[in-house]
Amino acid sequence: MTTITLVGAGGKMGCRLTDNFLRTRYRLHYLEVSPKGLENLHQRGVATSDAETAIPESDVVILAVPDVAIGAVARDVVPRMKPGALLMTLDPAAPLDNQLPRREDIGCVIAHPCHPGVFNWEPTETAFRDFYGGISAKQGIVVALMWGGEGYYDLGLEVATAMYAPVSRAHRVTLEQMAMLEPALVETLAQTCMEVVKEGHDRLVAAGVPKEAVRDFVLGHLRIQIAVLFGEVNGTFSDAAYKISKRAKPILFREGWQRIFELDDIREQVRDITHK
Repeated sequence: MTTITLVGAGGKMGCRLTDNFLRTRYRLHYLEVSPKGLENLHQRGVATSDAETAIPESDVVILAVPDVAIGAVARDVVPRMKPGALLMTLDPAAPLDNQLPRREDIGCVIAHPCHPGVFNWEPTETAFRDFYGGISAKQGIVVALMWGGEGYYDLGLEVATAMYAPVSRAHRVTLEQMAMLEPALVETLAQTCMEVVKEGHDRLVAAGVPKEAVRDFVLGHLRIQIAVLFGEVNGTFSDAAYKISKRAKPILFREGWQRIFELDDIREQVRDITHK
């Protein structure tokens, strides 16, 4: 039976993984130090383990801790892992920023959820409203082998599929490719754009346009715009929409904004994430 230690088990992400691991047959050690995290685990009927015992006997150690803390935690945890064990992280930022001490006698895998897609069909209202995934809505995952042999990747994929379940499909990527996806694509670009759209929404509400009308109008248009752009429907925008978009792009975006996908810029992005 595979033994897993989940570090940060009572945190935001840790609780989601804990809930899923409770439905598996793995042997689990849960580690947590914050009062809030300990309370979260207590509410789930989960007892914490002793790190001095748990880490050296574990086949897999998962770091579910904030990016700004992962370096210090990894420097404490990794030396205590047994040879042949697997280290897992949930995000590419710290690994890309060289925050993980490397040991050649262990493996390292990074696994991150895609979250349920905009057009993800679910049979129940509960599953449909599982926006983060990991409860009842299907989601894809991306998995990268940072170092070690293929056996480490296979074990990491197995564990990732369990902790992010239900998983629809898994995509193997490199560490650098995962960092292009996050933070560059979905945080630096997509989240920023959506924050600006929300600011536009709020501006119209403040100007007196009925809030419900603004919400229905923008969310409805976002859905069809995404459907058209990502090929979910065989359709196009109106001539006027293409014309106004062409006018707006140089106003809204600086020339050369695409550099956010270049590795040097991505390294700067992750440094902002991993340092206080």
